[in-house]
Amino acid sequence: MKTMDVAGNSAIEFVKVRARAYMDLIKFRLSALVTFSAVFGFILGDTAVAFSWPHFLGLALGGFLITGASGAANEILERDLDKLMKRTQNRPLPLKIISLSEAYLFTSLLGFLGIGILWIFTNPLTTLLGILSMVLYIFVYTPLKRVGPIAVFVGAIPGAMPPLLGWTAATGSISYEALIIFGIQFIWQFPHFWAIAWVSDEDYQRAGFKLLPSGGKKDLNTAFQIMIYTLFLLPLGLLPTYFGLTGLNSGIVATVCGVLFLAQTFSLMRDGSRKSALRIMFGSFLYLPIVQIAYLIDKIPS
Repeated sequence: MKTMDVAGNSAIEFVKVRARAYMDLIKFRLSALVTFSAVFGFILGDTAVAFSWPHFLGLALGGFLITGASGAANEILERDLDKLMKRTQNRPLPLKIISLSEAYLFTSLLGFLGIGILWIFTNPLTTLLGILSMVLYIFVYTPLKRVGPIAVFVGAIPGAMPPLLGWTAATGSISYEALIIFGIQFIWQFPHFWAIAWVSDEDYQRAGFKLLPSGGKKDLNTAFQIMIYTLFLLPLGLLPTYFGLTGLNSGIVATVCGVLFLAQTFSLMRDGSRKSALRIMFGSFLYLPIVQIAYLIDKIPS
């Protein structure tokens, strides 16, 4: 009986380890946050017609799958580099918890399934934008990380695509409102990426990643550029209110969040410390979901 219990516990533990490994491979938490941005775009754009649950669920599931496939493909391509960095050396491929052939098969299935779901339940425009996002992230952004900071600009395009996908899934078209919510997330990524690159600079140097601007240095010029891009978020955050996409309350929330986010950059300009860069990084994690939730609350009829 004890032998059976031990075997059963071992089997359960094996399943848990494998499940955690696959969740790490698809960068589950990041994929969930990206999916939220897509859902945000859908709800914001779903004004002209009655709410469509098939479109909504198809976008959420298809978007999550293609995001997970993109993250997994990134880990496949960077598996040897991940071994060199402390923050990534415990990923499933460097530890060989998942074999390379398994990872290729799983990633391919996820990608094709996600594209198929978007095609069936949304529309061709959303599907094509989803494919474009995957291609840019996997085949352009990922190799460019070792070339120079141009990778941040390229990576910001697929990174800002989720709310645009959500909007097109709801409306079937790209309008100026869609470009506004795309633009906010696009600009947000520069201080977000650069703060992470500042904090992880030693790790990134081991892997040969060159993401910091101004010659890749942690200096005043880089801190100044982080401040400038954060400053851009103040007027951008007010555009949904200005164009009537949302109300005044969310404009106030976006402005307050933008000012607090901006204030953190002055500390980095003053002392250039890792602690200040960490504050910006965590501030960026808070800024986007808080502002997007404020837009949604302001949009939903009382």
